[in-house]
Amino acid sequence: MNLPNKLTILRMILIVPFVFFMLVGGDGEGWMKWAALATFIIASLTDMLDGKIARKYNLITDFGKFMDPLADKLLVCSALICLVDLGRLPAWICIVIIAREFAISGFRLVASDNGIVIAASYWGKTKTVSQMIMVILMIINLDVPAVQMLTTVIMYVACALTIISLVDYIMKNKQVLASQK
Repeated sequence: MNLPNKLTILRMILIVPFVFFMLVGGDGEGWMKWAALATFIIASLTDMLDGKIARKYNLITDFGKFMDPLADKLLVCSALICLVDLGRLPAWICIVIIAREFAISGFRLVASDNGIVIAASYWGKTKTVSQMIMVILMIINLDVPAVQMLTTVIMYVACALTIISLVDYIMKNKQVLASQK
């Protein structure tokens, strides 16, 4: 159990207090909202950190290859569902994002069965960053018109990048679909 894998496990563990803080106190102005924000940011930073450490020190493991993307999806999906519950995110945006995650996960499984590894793309990474910024802004939920407008713009950008990254993955890896005839 190396450091990147421990960070991945930490990210998964942090989902529990994050969801608790969001659903119990995230709709108000109390400390729980800020605890939810801090927990989400820390969990998001472990995502960036575990990958950098794994690549730099050649600590890439099968466990990490499987659990890191799963932990990312669980964190983001948990945040999106909490935001829908709090009335801050339209359900259709949540559905688009979660559907994309399921589609890419399935696509990667099919590719893996055919000996093809699909690496994260520029669009996929940009999508992740935009989603995390969107979640952070929605957790903060400032009642300032300019910030609310920025949050709405980021939400639509994140949704667009979600769709663009899905199309990009499929177009760059058409051979995966062609192998399934």
